[in-house]
Amino acid sequence: MNRPINRMRPVHPGEILREDFLVPLEMSVNALALALGVPATRIHEIAKERRSITADTAERLARYFGGDAESWMGLQAAFDLKTLPTRDEIRKRVEPRFVPPTTDRT
Repeated sequence: MNRPINRMRPVHPGEILREDFLVPLEMSVNALALALGVPATRIHEIAKERRSITADTAERLARYFGGDAESWMGLQAAFDLKTLPTRDEIRKRVEPRFVPPTTDRT
């Protein structure tokens, strides 16, 4: 699978949460945590980009703000892949397996 390389900086979901939701809504981390029913430390750590979004948190954010949990999880997965410290090493050491397409369509 050859995809174009995306050279944009990785964006942590916490930045999205902070800049696209908390700041415009003038909402505190504590208020969001209370609304979601989670510890304030969880939301604080996510907003400071020190903690990942879990499926549980993604579901709560989607329920509260609208949208879907998959979008939040997609943001986290994209960030994790772009910041994977062993990515270059994996690409050097692991050879892709080539499976020739079959011509027999029975």
